[in-house]
Order: sequence, then structure tokens, then C-alpha cells
Amino acid sequence: MPIRLLIVDDSALVRKLLTEMLGRDRDIEVVGTATDPYAAREKIKQLNPDVITLDVEMPRMDGVTFLENLMRLRPMPVVMVSSLTQHGADITLRALELGAVDFIAKPKVDVAGSLADYAEELIAKVKMAAGARVSPRSHARPSAAPAASASSALKVDERRTADAVLPAVTGRRLLRTTDRIVAIGASTGGTEAIRELLEAMPADAPAVVISQHIPAAFSRAFAERIHRTSAMSVCEAQDGQYILPGHAYIAPGDQHLIVERDGARYRCRLSGGPHVNRHRPSVDVMFRSVAQNVGPNATGVILTGMGDDGARGLKEMLEAGAGTIAQDEATSVVWGMPGAAVKLGAAEHVMPLQKIPGQILLLSSDVGRSKAAGAG
Repeated sequence: MPIRLLIVDDSALVRKLLTEMLGRDRDIEVVGTATDPYAAREKIKQLNPDVITLDVEMPRMDGVTFLENLMRLRPMPVVMVSSLTQHGADITLRALELGAVDFIAKPKVDVAGSLADYAEELIAKVKMAAGARVSPRSHARPSAAPAASASSALKVDERRTADAVLPAVTGRRLLRTTDRIVAIGASTGGTEAIRELLEAMPADAPAVVISQHIPAAFSRAFAERIHRTSAMSVCEAQDGQYILPGHAYIAPGDQHLIVERDGARYRCRLSGGPHVNRHRPSVDVMFRSVAQNVGPNATGVILTGMGDDGARGLKEMLEAGAGTIAQDEATSVVWGMPGAAVKLGAAEHVMPLQKIPGQILLLSSDVGRSKAAGAG
């Protein structure tokens, strides 16, 4: 049976374009369109769609308010259609927090040409959404992160390089560099998975580098959003920036994030090189750089996402002596990327999202890595 799709957008042009592009695929049937949430509510009752594409900004009721009501009363897969603006990014991230599966970026100019360029991606996202695990999330804003420390949680003494005191990127405090690095890769469903993971990490956790498949206009807003609710200092990575404990660095959209060794320290390097696995940033690119430059002092984590980006890079990290973790299928929105890593034999540990922060801290400790080495 084809996927029954309802398109909700106040723009007649966007409705027409999406109907034509998505309707060309034999696995998708556009069963209807709606100009606003009130019309959409009636169409959902009449047509019983499998997936909805939902515009963020609409008259009478905005898309996020409608989504919040929908996920409370009739949870179903929703793909948001968002403008490539700061305001659009903030609203879209809130929609993902409320339970939207994914989003489509809609530029302000040349909408017809831009959407046509991404027809294949649009089709893939609708198909992916049809099979995604949908569960309503808390409508409340995230609570403040716990104030526990890594050392108190694990009672371990992390190795830190001596005489390497640098100012924190945010100016909050002075921290010494560390040779422990956690590399995290994600795609569909990853913005919320990363937020939940970082909120569970203590302020003195090992440094974290992150590659999330996200447009350039959204990555800074994503980093700022997590920074407000995490005990760690979270920022969009900058080229040449030192990588410090207690900090998390998110790859800018449309830039590969590479971890580079600089003596006893590590730096972020950004690259506008070719897309890898159709993505920039690519998780494979980041994981490979960590395998080569950090080796056994790293922990690799692959979270929910469509496709297989990161699976081979995680395998390289494992072969270089790093600890590796994959999110399990039950807690993944889409078990594509972590599933590919598991199939490849790249994941030492496969576990629910809520258990991953504790496993990261264990693997990042001397105790955890020595146990892993002994088991190997």
C-alpha cells in the first residue's frame, strides 16, 4: 500500500510543488492538502493519512501549536516544512522537541527551484517518516541539567595533560585540556537524542564533538538551544578552536568537523570538502579523524538516523582501540545509522539512549578503558 500523505501549507505554490514532486513516487499517494491547521484537522479525520507535511508558519494557528495538539490527541509522523531563517530554526527545533520526525528546509527565494533540487531527499524523508517510531514528548521546556561531576559519578581520576591551561571558549571558567574525546554522530531524530544525552552529562565531562545532519542556518540555533539546558558549554564549532573538557562542539551545517592533533592538545578543523555519504557534515569524516588522531583515548557514539553515515568510521574507531556505542532500535526514531554500525560489527555496546551517558563516562575513564582492553 502506498504511503497516504497529507500536505498542510498556506502557500498554494508549495502545496502544488510538494504534491507534484511527492506524488511522482509510486510508494506515495498525496491524499489531500490543507491551507491551515483547522482545515488539516478535518482532513485528518476524513482521510486518515499515514504522514503529514506541516508548514511552520501559517495564519490562524501556527504549525507548532497544531503539532502540540496533534501529538497529544493523535500522535502520527509529521515532517515540518520550515524557512531557512533564525526564527524558522528556533520554531523547527521546538517542533522536533514536541515529536516531529524530521523537517524540510524551505528557502525564502526561488522556492520552486530549491524544492525541486531536493525532490529525492523529500521523498526519502516522507518514506522514512512513515516507518518512524512516533511518541509524544514532554510539552514542557527542558529542565536544568544536573550538577553532578564525572569524578563523583564514577569515582575515577581522569588523565589530563599537565601545564595545558587554556581559557574556556565561553569565558565561563578555566579548564585544562584532556586526551579524552567523545565523538557523537546522528541524523533523523538526532537533535532530540543529542539534547537528552548532553543534558545528562556533568559539567566536567570529557570533551564532545558532534556531527548532526542539519542545514547551515540551523546548526548555531541548535547549539545555543542545548547550551541553555546543559551543564556542559555547548557551541557551534569554529575552525582552529581548541577542544576542551566540559565543552561540546557541534559541526556547522555544510562543514565537515575534523579533530586534529596539536601536540598534547586537539583542535577543531572545519572543511568544505566534498559531501560524503551525501552529507556535509559527514559522521564518517569526523569519526575517521578521531580514529586517526585520538585512537584509544576516544569514545564513539552513533545515534538515531537515516542511512549508514558513520558506520564505517565507527568501525575504524573500534579498530583504533576506541570504545564504541550504538543507540538501540527501541529508542531510535530511525534505526538506520546505528543499525548499519551494528551490522558492520562496529559497536561494542548497543543500548537505550538513557543509558548511553553513563556508558560514555565509564568508557572515558581509565577504569573503563582498562576493562575494555582486558576483555578484548
